[in-house]
Amino acid sequence: MGNLFTIGLFQQMLRSATPVALAAQGGLMTEHAGIMNIGMDGMILIGAFTAVSVSWLLGSAWLGLLAAVLTGVLVGLFFALFVVKFKSDEFIIGTALNIFAGGLTVFLLRALFQVKGSFQGTADRPVVGLPRVDLGVLREMPFFGPLLDNSSIFILLTWILVLLMWILVYRTPWGLWIRAAGERPDALRTAGISPQKMKWISSVVCGAFCGLAGAQLALGNVTMFAEGMSNSRGYVAFACVIFGAANPGKAYLAALMFGFFDALGYRLQEYNINSNLTSMMPYVITVIMMVYVVVRSQKKRGKSLA
Repeated sequence: MGNLFTIGLFQQMLRSATPVALAAQGGLMTEHAGIMNIGMDGMILIGAFTAVSVSWLLGSAWLGLLAAVLTGVLVGLFFALFVVKFKSDEFIIGTALNIFAGGLTVFLLRALFQVKGSFQGTADRPVVGLPRVDLGVLREMPFFGPLLDNSSIFILLTWILVLLMWILVYRTPWGLWIRAAGERPDALRTAGISPQKMKWISSVVCGAFCGLAGAQLALGNVTMFAEGMSNSRGYVAFACVIFGAANPGKAYLAALMFGFFDALGYRLQEYNINSNLTSMMPYVITVIMMVYVVVRSQKKRGKSLA
């Protein structure tokens, strides 16, 4: 057990959890606004491709990150156009978005870079990754020093973003309006504020966070793009939102739980356990998590009716 639960395990946990946590911070905005956004997986994938492409072309990870966020905003606007403006079924639009993103990124990967499977740049011009944390003398701290030193900077920035999102959702008028757009749209309309406007804003914010998650996945965890590299993380992020009751802090903790079992699955492969079995582990936990939420909500509903 001592060889299993090492610093490396927790480092991998943070790497796996961070993209999911970032997407979940955007997903909770649409959830509060009354939109079930299952299109986050496609948003993450498009953000990852954009980040790698721009980072390679311009030689700057920060420009790649910015491009991924802007692309996420555009995709969020596209999603809101159909869901909010045209009142289309959000489940169908989200599913279509995920399928479209998978096909589009594969096509662009082969059309622009003439490669199949993955792209890591060229020998003379590699993909530039996001900067790493240098703790300096603080790396000597027990546990946290080796845990965070040389990690992606967005592992730390995600903690700040989670705090800012909690303040936005629960301590600002904008957060109140977005929550009211999903819970009490008529009351919000009576107050002179458009629920549709809040839904548009929440979709844009969700797209931006998913673009950020894609950039972290492709430039922070690794420095490459691979076909389908989102690997259902958008669905996991949605599950984290539901499990955490759309609370930023709780959603982050749910993402950490996913990251822990994902990292544990990788570590168990070293003990000659079948990789297909270990790779299933975090997703099985996610399904169990969703079942728990459904059972809990049904029990609460039964008690309230009684």
